[in-house]
Amino acid sequence: MSKYILDILSTPAILVGAFALIGLLLQKAKTSNVISGSLKATLGFVILGAGAGTLIGSLNSFSTLFEAAFHVKGVIPNNEAVVALALEEFGTATALIMVFGMVVNLVLARFTKLKYVFLTGHHTLFMACMIAAVFIAGGLSGPILIASGALILGLLMVVMPAILQPFTRQITGNDDIALGHFGSFGYLVAAVVGKYFGDKSKSTEDLKVPESLSFLRDTSVSISLTMLILFAIVSIAASPAYIEEALSGGQNWFVWAIIQSITFAAGVYVVLAGVRMLIAEIVPAFKGISDKLIPDAKPALDCPIVFPFAPNAVIIGFAFSFIAGLIGMFITPLLSLPVIVPGLIPHFFTGATAGVYGNATGGRRGAVLGAFANGALISILPALLLPVLGSLGFASTTFGDADFGIVGIILGYIIKVVQ
Repeated sequence: MSKYILDILSTPAILVGAFALIGLLLQKAKTSNVISGSLKATLGFVILGAGAGTLIGSLNSFSTLFEAAFHVKGVIPNNEAVVALALEEFGTATALIMVFGMVVNLVLARFTKLKYVFLTGHHTLFMACMIAAVFIAGGLSGPILIASGALILGLLMVVMPAILQPFTRQITGNDDIALGHFGSFGYLVAAVVGKYFGDKSKSTEDLKVPESLSFLRDTSVSISLTMLILFAIVSIAASPAYIEEALSGGQNWFVWAIIQSITFAAGVYVVLAGVRMLIAEIVPAFKGISDKLIPDAKPALDCPIVFPFAPNAVIIGFAFSFIAGLIGMFITPLLSLPVIVPGLIPHFFTGATAGVYGNATGGRRGAVLGAFANGALISILPALLLPVLGSLGFASTTFGDADFGIVGIILGYIIKVVQ
């Protein structure tokens, strides 16, 4: 039964579709509009997920290539991987913390000024799992484990979107949606760094491109070329022979690099299409929930929700977050910490989002410095988190995004002090 509940609540498309359905029913919309709106909201998230899957496939190929090229061994942060390992041991606790945490979220949204409903189901699952792992490693069990875990999760689900909302409002130009993603601390740092060290008047979206390079104004083209350069450099370092033997199935290494680069750009294109459809359906549908159940409620959605507002900042953010990760890989051993190999997935999704937030407050410089700050955070925090994860700390992967590190380290310290 717990797995059934877990499967439903950890599937963002079903969650979003259900909320859209409830909102449209509360508005007493026509049956045709209820069906259409609910399905389109769900479809938007499925399209977003399909694009993300395409991106992740390309990024995984790059990660394998990177390891082969530079022979780097260490811990690679990846939320999906560490949760898959953890659920075997903490599955029931995770499911219960997740379910009751979502209840706490709705209660807080209804009766406090924090009117945010966190709809990023997979991140809710990840955070529930991380809390369960830290608490169990600290010796907690039974009702106190579930109750305290659910309360912390529910609080995070309203507090993190609220902290970011002033900056999210600058990005979107309205107050209709919020960001529901547990990389929020990194985005907050990016926005603050952009504010104090950037120049808001010079946006990444106003970059002047010579007429001869006007084709670079197309986001898909510029992303394809950027990724091709990266793939080509790392491919040469790894050796073309290795690629043709281990990765491309005999296909010429450069042809493989071109296809991987274009596949990555296609993934970004699909993600943006899914986001646009999702916003078009979820915001009007959410009005029903806002009016009837939780006055002034805002849907807190996954981080790609901000990508269409600053596409140039997305690729700049990814690049500079990854650069910070590469530097961090050499710094962590000097601090007597485990080597954290930069994971392409966290650096793309959180780095791109940090770039958008940094650009909103500090323009191009803000996007660069803000994303770099995020990359530094997700290089250091995972290393500091490992000791409080118990048996999971010995795995070759860990949680990647900033909030998991911050929350896990704080909870681990509190448990240690209380004991």
